[in-house]
Amino acid sequence: MKQNGELGDFLRSRRARLRPEDAGVAFSGGARRVPGLRREEVAHLAGVSTDYYARLEQGRHPHVSETVLEAVAGALRLDDLERGYLFELARPKTPGPGRHRPARVPRVRPAVHRMLDVLDDVSPALVINHRSDVLAGNHLAHALITDFDTLPYRERNLARFVLLHPAARDLYRDWDKVAETFVASLRLAAGRHPDDPQLNELIGELSIKVPQFHTWWASHRVDQCAHSTQRLHHPVVGELTLSYETLALPADPDQTICLYTAERGSASAEKLRLLASWSTPTGAEASSPSGHGTVHRNVAS
Repeated sequence: MKQNGELGDFLRSRRARLRPEDAGVAFSGGARRVPGLRREEVAHLAGVSTDYYARLEQGRHPHVSETVLEAVAGALRLDDLERGYLFELARPKTPGPGRHRPARVPRVRPAVHRMLDVLDDVSPALVINHRSDVLAGNHLAHALITDFDTLPYRERNLARFVLLHPAARDLYRDWDKVAETFVASLRLAAGRHPDDPQLNELIGELSIKVPQFHTWWASHRVDQCAHSTQRLHHPVVGELTLSYETLALPADPDQTICLYTAERGSASAEKLRLLASWSTPTGAEASSPSGHGTVHRNVAS
């Protein structure tokens, strides 16, 4: 992925969404040739010359100061996540020794596995990395979403499941919203890890196989998938409304726990308890009564 080109596209998309009045720019009315702010208006708000800002959008300014980036972020009303993404795009990482060596196989620590086991009776939980690869999960998560252990290794990816697996469209009541958010998280990951071949391969595959992908990707939205409320329809227990939260593991920088919870005393909480009782393994592995997939403990890839 060409990072300077991505920078220009991102800046153009952010200024296109701003109305002059929202940015404090005097507007006399009448037709405008471009949506949102003009380049010269962004340059004025950021305190740089129009030529300088134009070169920045065109990817012809490889060394941009932090002061200028902060000013541009302020002019474009970027939130904290977008600001961080801007800095990632504007500061391409320099390839160094070992940069393109195969990535170390991630291992989920035994203590994290025990945490997943403790949660198994009440909360579905997965451990994922920046690509949304599923590194581990408890029985309840496998029963709720899909048993990633039974999938081929390259398909053990939450974003890939949501966007490509037919069962995901039935599981997620607001599939379009969930899928678009995962695309936004992949765009954020691509800005942070532009030279990740597996990530770029995944993005390329999704761009070919998902009709909506190009529209979502072209919006330049970035998202961490940090938290949300999801409505699901499970083939066994029916309708659920769950909160989704992500928890970073400081000792394992590229591992995040994705945790689903239901409001205490709600019908969804009762259905999770029912699903947990069905998903508890009776031996090395057990089958879900719905045929939803074999449920057993995930081993770190």
